[in-house]
Amino acid sequence: MSNDVPDQKKPKLIVVVAFDRGEDGDLFTAYGPTDQQSEDRAIRTAKALASNHVGVIAWSRDADPALGDYGLPTVLFTNGELPDME
Repeated sequence: MSNDVPDQKKPKLIVVVAFDRGEDGDLFTAYGPTDQQSEDRAIRTAKALASNHVGVIAWSRDADPALGDYGLPTVLFTNGELPDME
């Protein structure tokens, strides 16, 4: 008999953000950040946005907002120019 409970798996935060360049030359968020259902979907969404925006990033990380517990981000897809993100 196993003690594993299905929701023991850490929830993931999976996000896509697209950027455009403003008249001042600075990058700004043109799309998102939007939560995605899966990493595959995030990559597909980011690829679809890539042709219409200066830059796109899809990333994920383990997240438990109730505990304020966030893992390190993992980049799933990038294209073009992105602002410095820390």
